[in-house]
Amino acid sequence: DLFEYTYHFNNEMIKIISKNKNILDERTVSLINHTLNAQQIWNARISGEATFEVWQINPFESLEEINHQNFLKSIDIVQNSDLDKRVEYQNSRGTKFENSIFDMLFHAVNHSTYHRGQINSLLKQNNIQPVLTDYIFYKR
Repeated sequence: DLFEYTYHFNNEMIKIISKNKNILDERTVSLINHTLNAQQIWNARISGEATFEVWQINPFESLEEINHQNFLKSIDIVQNSDLDKRVEYQNSRGTKFENSIFDMLFHAVNHSTYHRGQINSLLKQNNIQPVLTDYIFYKR
């Protein structure tokens, strides 16, 4: 459910940024890319695949597909993994850590929520109505 929520509101953010791209600064585009990149990175760390760069800028027209692939991969991990299993990985600076799959996935959801809040602040600064992304609004 949390990944459906994340997927839904990432898409909403992509849509509003796309609609207002001509008046938004590069920080907004950078943050939506970072939000999607981070979920891909956490999924890839869990599954042992190649990761995106943390702050890479993807072609804007590919963001919806990246979000969709992130969603599918996260759901696959949830359905087919022992969430208590601990996975060793390296952060973007090369430091090694080990966490449970559950903790890594929870972090991915929480991280995207945080950055959608930042994006909403930037939208508001540009006189664009922010997206109501609270979980309870999604569930209503």
